[in-house]
Amino acid sequence: MALLVQQTHEDDSYVLLAKLDNARVMANILKAIHFKETASVYASENGLKFTVEDCKCVQANAFLQAALFTEFIIKEETACFKINLTILIECLNIFSLSSSPGVMTALKMCYSGYGTPLTLMLEENGVLTDCSIKTQEPDETLDFDFCSENVINKIIMKAECLKEAFTELDLTSDVLEILMSPDRPYLRLSSFGNAGSTQADYSKDSDMVEVFECTRTTTNRFKISLLKPSVRALVLACKVSVRTDTRGFLSLQFMIKADDGQVTFVEYFCAPDEEMSD
Repeated sequence: MALLVQQTHEDDSYVLLAKLDNARVMANILKAIHFKETASVYASENGLKFTVEDCKCVQANAFLQAALFTEFIIKEETACFKINLTILIECLNIFSLSSSPGVMTALKMCYSGYGTPLTLMLEENGVLTDCSIKTQEPDETLDFDFCSENVINKIIMKAECLKEAFTELDLTSDVLEILMSPDRPYLRLSSFGNAGSTQADYSKDSDMVEVFECTRTTTNRFKISLLKPSVRALVLACKVSVRTDTRGFLSLQFMIKADDGQVTFVEYFCAPDEEMSD
């Protein structure tokens, strides 16, 4: 993969230059938020953020920290654009069908500024390919204003917990009800499907629960159709943070570890379908 490591005179002209040893790390994270065709991309000195929204009710963010890349250079304070997420993922996986186990695809990603395409150069076993993806003006994304001061309840748990819960819940239900409380049952997930209601309870003393900070009992309902895409991130995650705020909004933060131990995060925000009095 030495060819992509070499510097060229063109590297100096890019607003954004990012290199990654394994393109599939990025592809897998982006799959976790791929429930719409396009994504808005925000680049800063901290790294890259990809944002996808649906109906102004749910928002997913994938964070790729600058430290994840072998090289990350940005020459402006920020760079923003919209891109076809489906095409980007396909390009990142361009070698996937011909790859041998354990072989990595190196990635060099370049962006020259407003109106220019995003260029990907990929190399595997000495074979090079490049892709040019058209960029557009980014959409104005919703500010869910989910600040820590307004968080009422927060639980951090091992992802296995929620994986089991989502498997057992009746997905013919229109809504998922989340009860969080400082008292029993502490955390309860309920669905109301064709076969009746189902629920899963989790104690704050469970080995699966790492942090339990609940100040008062809250019950909120969320459309399952809006939460289903988050299962993509849940499958990859090792830990999940579940938070609700004073408005009943839900934040799901997924901690995902790459094969090399690097940590990335995917976050979903969801507006409540029905606010219920406590």
